[in-house]
Amino acid sequence: MGCPHGGRVVPVSAGGGVGAAVRIDGAAVATAADLFVVSGCAQVVAGRPQPCTSVRWMPDGGGRNVCVDGVPVLLDTTAAMCFSAGLVPQGPPVVAAVNQVSGPQQGVTSR
Repeated sequence: MGCPHGGRVVPVSAGGGVGAAVRIDGAAVATAADLFVVSGCAQVVAGRPQPCTSVRWMPDGGGRNVCVDGVPVLLDTTAAMCFSAGLVPQGPPVVAAVNQVSGPQQGVTSR
């Protein structure tokens, strides 16, 4: 995942993170309680650096249907926005899908 200007987005669990104890295929589940920081953003506005520093997620778009301890999980359809240190919106993050499998999803069971 990256910002729209080439920076790298890294999840930082919020105090242990609600989803840290829940794993799918060995990976921790990211929730709306987790923090995401940006490093290496090259955004410049009017000749001054204005890098993205964080990502905020808006889980209202379907993420409320899947929760961990009442906190929405982040899905590939969850809307997000990158922000500068001054909380100026910088554009949506770039999310690349990985490990897509066809057929039944690994690590997920239905009843």
